[in-house]
Amino acid sequence: MATVETNKLNAPAKIPTNTGALSTLVIVFFFWGFIAAGNGIFIPFCKHYFHLDQFQSQLIDFAFYGAYYIGALALFVASAVKNRDIMNHWGMKTGIVYGLLISAAGALLMLLSFNFGGFSGILVSLFIVGLGFSLQQTSANPFAIALGDPSTGAHRLNLTGGVNSFGTTIGPVIMALALFGKASASDTDIANATITSMNSLYIVVGVLFILSAILFQFSKKLPNVKEEDSFEPAPKAMWLLIFITLVMAVVFGLIFASYRGLEASQKLPTAVSERNMWLLVAGLVIMIVSFFGANASAQKNATGWGAMRYPQLVLGMLAIFMYVGVEVTIQSNLGELLKLPEFGGYSETKIAPFISVYWGSLMIGRWAGAITVFNPTRSMRTLLFIIVPYVAFGVVIAANLIAGNDFTPLYAYAGVILFQIGGFFLGKEKPAETLMIFGSLGVVAMLIGLFTTGQVAIYAFLSGGLFCSIMWPSIFSLAIAGLGKYTAQGSAFLIMMILGGAIIPPLQGKLADLPAIGIHYSYWIPVLCFAYLAFYAVRVKSVLKSQGIDYSAIEGGSH
Repeated sequence: MATVETNKLNAPAKIPTNTGALSTLVIVFFFWGFIAAGNGIFIPFCKHYFHLDQFQSQLIDFAFYGAYYIGALALFVASAVKNRDIMNHWGMKTGIVYGLLISAAGALLMLLSFNFGGFSGILVSLFIVGLGFSLQQTSANPFAIALGDPSTGAHRLNLTGGVNSFGTTIGPVIMALALFGKASASDTDIANATITSMNSLYIVVGVLFILSAILFQFSKKLPNVKEEDSFEPAPKAMWLLIFITLVMAVVFGLIFASYRGLEASQKLPTAVSERNMWLLVAGLVIMIVSFFGANASAQKNATGWGAMRYPQLVLGMLAIFMYVGVEVTIQSNLGELLKLPEFGGYSETKIAPFISVYWGSLMIGRWAGAITVFNPTRSMRTLLFIIVPYVAFGVVIAANLIAGNDFTPLYAYAGVILFQIGGFFLGKEKPAETLMIFGSLGVVAMLIGLFTTGQVAIYAFLSGGLFCSIMWPSIFSLAIAGLGKYTAQGSAFLIMMILGGAIIPPLQGKLADLPAIGIHYSYWIPVLCFAYLAFYAVRVKSVLKSQGIDYSAIEGGSH
């Protein structure tokens, strides 16, 4: 007994969570979700207003998510040149403040673009907002972990992830209200809507960015956390990323050039659209082959490759790329799909509840995924795995009813949630197993959507959100397992692969523009993405096992 008491006395005291700082930090997580999900409503509106084809409308995602990659890459290159971690030199709080101010500048430019700059100006503005989010994302995730005891870091990340998902749930509803003045607008309303109707929304968003930056800068509750500087130079990895960036720049440059001289209402000839699609495919293939080639080279000589010497990371980078890509592309192309008569023939004014349910599906999964961090008893945990998803679904319903949306076509979606609940039980809270199950369910759901129409197909495509919901933490934890001193660098590489949200949606959009394929069958792209994610879950087990790492003991975090 005395020995036990001595051990208790000698045990290090847990660091209390800085709840005041954490409550301030969740603001930026809400912003990410709100703006990103709102694009699902903004995309079909811009397509109608600016007479765009499906590929052009997906450039909204290209600009927004491409900024994440460019921002993270620029920081990595600058850090390599200076041979020190620039973000760590600034401090996490300062990094968030800089990010908020950059996003505020993007919101201000958005106001000018709405009134004077046209669609090109909107893309530039969204890119700047995304650059700010890139800085915020790089700082905020480790900041949340640092605001308390490391053993409870998952608790704080799950809280911030839940707030992020709440932003994705209400984002489409608020965006629809901003665009049309009411959530249940008629076709006449959309025909009469003008881009200037977004002014009020972005004035509010810009002011909130600035106020949040001031709050972060002068809040005494928020320490300017800095980690031990452990920057690891990786010149070969840096040049590989620069090469991939140049390849994608050439691909999109050639595609953009094909639109020159076209009138607003004109469409590209089918032959040109096909060429552009194959250009996108070629760029994607070059990227994938480059990553596998880099890892093969690193196995022979690891010098200069840094974290890319580890196959679990390289494969994980592609997994993050595919995960973000499929998460974004399902909803970004959903508005166009729902216009088809066999899918309900919905106008832009009627799609908000569907987009809200899609992003709400991610909230449902993340709330359920957060249950275990509170250490409930086994019986209580089982009960909560069933109850919490429906509580989250109730939040989605309430948000839509408050907005005046017609939710009648979506109540039966409650039955689909049972498949996700079953997936949680089968996954047994293990990242590899859960990722494999949810990736496989995603493949099945997309195939059902492809080979059916109507309500069944709509529910199948929406369920992609349920199966995407817990993929980020599963992939992330598996990809950085065993990296040691390269963990920070590996994490930065994974953040860069948010690039998938910029590449996959335009690829599906270009496929949808081909008359022989169309928007419905363009959903073969999500099938391929989910298939790779299931493959990664299987492959990473053998990779980690060969390194002597017990993959079954790895715990997932949150996003």
